[in-house]
Amino acid sequence: MHLVIVTGLSGSGKSISLNILEDCGYYCVDNLPAQLLADTVDFLEAEQYTKVAVSVDIRSGKKLPIASSYVNTLQKKKTKYDIICLDAETETLIQRFSETRRKHPLSDSRMDLSECINLERKMIADISIQSHRIDTTNLSPTQLKLYLRQFLEEGDFKTMLLVKSFGFKFGLPPDADFVFDVRCLKNPHYEKSLRNLTGKDQLVKNFLDADNSVQKMSEDIKTFLSSWIPHFMQDSRNYLTIAIGCTGGRHRSVYLSEKLSTIFEKTMSVAVKHREIE
Repeated sequence: MHLVIVTGLSGSGKSISLNILEDCGYYCVDNLPAQLLADTVDFLEAEQYTKVAVSVDIRSGKKLPIASSYVNTLQKKKTKYDIICLDAETETLIQRFSETRRKHPLSDSRMDLSECINLERKMIADISIQSHRIDTTNLSPTQLKLYLRQFLEEGDFKTMLLVKSFGFKFGLPPDADFVFDVRCLKNPHYEKSLRNLTGKDQLVKNFLDADNSVQKMSEDIKTFLSSWIPHFMQDSRNYLTIAIGCTGGRHRSVYLSEKLSTIFEKTMSVAVKHREIE
């Protein structure tokens, strides 16, 4: 049996993660009291379940350390298991609670929301040390799904690359780690037959394929990213967002985003988003 223990901060995406695991064929148990973890796993193993995911978190209260100590039992039994700990920046968690208007599990009259989050961080510290950590601060549900699927298939988390095209006239993407300005390249917009198309259309691709400057820009960006992505991976980054911008975000940036994603998806998990045409 493969057991996945999902833990982490309230509001960081545990329920979404369980839904993803369920879609991947895992039998899922949400909000399992920590003191029932051992018996539940024994029962499901005896019933010959092959893939099980359980969520254990702060709702177990003072019993949460039991989950951490149970890991030693799993090791002795040689049970195949993984612990996934979901995290996010405090400001992001506060915003999520504000949007959903839900109470934090530790809320009371003595602590505000940020204090509850900080206390929760301390309470899950023991089990989070033993886990694979995912920072969901800037991850959409779709990106989280890709990330978890990669983990289930490969047994490890690798840095995921999000390549995003955009138009400068509509503003910079706030979540970008790197921004590449490609407005200096020849613009298909001024070709009447190409104006209403996008960088995903073959006629636009042919137009840009034939331009040496476009190919040089593509090669230079690829070389830069190939050089620096390994350094971010060593720093335990979950993902990198690469933003490529042209004037309107429809032709040059879309073309280069598609081209670069095709190059990098051979060696890592890649997602592409075209902000101005989707």
